[in-house]
Amino acid sequence: MRLTDCRVLLTGASGGIGLALAEQLCARGAQVLAVSRQRDALAALSQRYPQRLSWVGADLRRAQERQRVLEAARDLGGVNLLVNAAGVNRFAMLEQMDDQQIEDMLTLNVTASLQLTRGLLPLLRQQSHALVVNVGSTYGSIGYPGYAAYCASKFALRGFSEALRRELADTSVNVLYVAPRATRTSMNSQAAMALNAELKVGMDEPETVAAAVIAAIEKDLSELYLGWPEKFFVRLNGMLPGLVDRALHKQLPIIRRFSTAHHGKDHP
Repeated sequence: MRLTDCRVLLTGASGGIGLALAEQLCARGAQVLAVSRQRDALAALSQRYPQRLSWVGADLRRAQERQRVLEAARDLGGVNLLVNAAGVNRFAMLEQMDDQQIEDMLTLNVTASLQLTRGLLPLLRQQSHALVVNVGSTYGSIGYPGYAAYCASKFALRGFSEALRRELADTSVNVLYVAPRATRTSMNSQAAMALNAELKVGMDEPETVAAAVIAAIEKDLSELYLGWPEKFFVRLNGMLPGLVDRALHKQLPIIRRFSTAHHGKDHP
């Protein structure tokens, strides 16, 4: 896709990967409808690109607010690029999470993306060529201790992307699934950052991820996995999951230690 021809609806636009995407899309000449709950983080970008960036405030977990986003997309004249980048993460063992935390994560990471995509499909199918981009995670392919609920949401998003791509194979709409590795954003708690440092996990900057996503959009790819050795472990987990089981079993005491220390601070 040529970015100068793109009218983009971008969720999660006010932080992390989403904000980096908003900036790079505008810089490359796309028209961007940014969706987020807060506008403050987008203020400087709006001043730099007043003709290219517009904003709609919405909590995508709420049906009425998703409808507001659909109406804004229609007012824009339709969109040919949907980027589902909104999401939430939490490093915690499943037993350390309560019902509301699990429900919020699954609702935002999965249900909201499915519902918004379904609502926008009639607009996307009107275009000569359109693309849905779902921002997933390496943890959408590897179940990792301390992220059971998050993995569940990203496994679901990966499956949704694959199935939707096949549903739309005879239309003008393609689906790109993006799987970043750990990324340096405020979504990661201090405990998650400390765990990554202890295990020497590689982390990418949001701008690096955004640049890779934009390159994949321009090439009209269907999948993008980021990071080494993460891409290797995704393949290994698919072929020989027992090897990954044994490797992660060795890490489990460290993961439990960081999770328990963090949980103790949150729940005295």
